[in-house]
Amino acid sequence: MTDAVRDGLSRFLTAQWGREVQVPWLSVTSAGARRLNVLFDADDGETRQELVVTAIPNANIELTPIVLEAATIRTAEAAGVPVAHVVADSDDPAWLGGGFFITRRVAGETVPRRVLRLVARCGNGDAIATRLGQALAALHAIPDAHIPPHLVRPEHGNPAATALGRLEEQIAGLLQPSPVFSLGMRWLTARCPPPPERCVLIHGDARNGNLIVSERGLEALLDWEGSSVGDPMADLAWPCLRTWRFGEDAYELGGFAGRAPMVAAYEAAGGRFDAERFHWWKVLGTFRWGLGLAGQAKAHIDGSVPNIVMAASGRRVGELEYDLMCLLRPR
Repeated sequence: MTDAVRDGLSRFLTAQWGREVQVPWLSVTSAGARRLNVLFDADDGETRQELVVTAIPNANIELTPIVLEAATIRTAEAAGVPVAHVVADSDDPAWLGGGFFITRRVAGETVPRRVLRLVARCGNGDAIATRLGQALAALHAIPDAHIPPHLVRPEHGNPAATALGRLEEQIAGLLQPSPVFSLGMRWLTARCPPPPERCVLIHGDARNGNLIVSERGLEALLDWEGSSVGDPMADLAWPCLRTWRFGEDAYELGGFAGRAPMVAAYEAAGGRFDAERFHWWKVLGTFRWGLGLAGQAKAHIDGSVPNIVMAASGRRVGELEYDLMCLLRPR
């Protein structure tokens, strides 16, 4: 596989840059069922660039054209959001078997526990939270006219109602009843907020694990394939779920900081924070992740995706039910 990727990248960049490009170094960092991430160096004889390619190695399994994700990244970068700069993209399967985009390589940690160790060593958790708040404020301020048209928008402009509808479909597919999930659904339905003042471009997954962090702080937001148009509070609430703290429960935001620095920076940069709406989306995010884990376990049991990793997901459903109960107790 690596030889084919090396050859494809060399041929593509040679065609793009109009001069012969070699790939003297390449390392596959992940090779999941759908996406491939490869670190590599590109050398044109004069300069050597450190790059990353994110690819769909088989065009037949591409759910959404990956070049559209690249378009979202470019939009975010133009607004001042820290991202890995997109160098090139293509939907031609002749190069790597499917669509892909190439970005500059950003130095830093992405593995959550390594991020937490780095923060413990450098003491820069609040600085990272501050930069994340600024980044999300810049993202949410992107004018409607500049939001990529391919992004999914909520039905009738109501992100909360749209999200609840999807949860109902997932609950109907559970293998066994869950009293906690049933309670959570009643709570969410009874308190469903009206549409926000404005639906905005949201990242959708800006949590510990999708952040590049260095000693200097937050370097970039990764993984934009889940971006959509929705409630800005959904973007702030998701990274504050307990499941993204990786054992450091004293720090609400990703296990590395409290919520306050992120919120303060978000508001200082022009965002409007709504505590009640934030809490609703935090409950919904916890509920949604719990249902997602249950769905993965079901996929293993019914044979649709027989994989021990999917089966292991079922072991964590109880954790999310506990988290949900903690969020639902009177405050």
